[in-house]
Amino acid sequence: MREDHCTRCGACCAAFRVDFHHSALASHGEGGVPDALTVPVTATLVRMRGTDAAAPRCVALDGEIGVAVRCMIYPVRPGPCHEFAPYAALGIGDDACNRARRRHGLVPL
Repeated sequence: MREDHCTRCGACCAAFRVDFHHSALASHGEGGVPDALTVPVTATLVRMRGTDAAAPRCVALDGEIGVAVRCMIYPVRPGPCHEFAPYAALGIGDDACNRARRRHGLVPL
């Protein structure tokens, strides 16, 4: 079985702001990001709760960073999350992934 680094890491979910277009919200169509997990930024932009804190941590992240984590809304996660570090699960990080990992004392991929 292939090791999935992302299900242990979660550093990206606790390092960056997650902004996206409001059309990805559940209120704008079936299967979207739950509105209650976001805050408005502009008339058309929303942000995942917790990601703009001084010590960011997405409200949808469950678990301990670097040990075992899961996204509680994984099937409907917003575009920035879906597109982030596409090969990290295979053990191939990119600059942003490695910056997030370093912030949490984890070695880069």
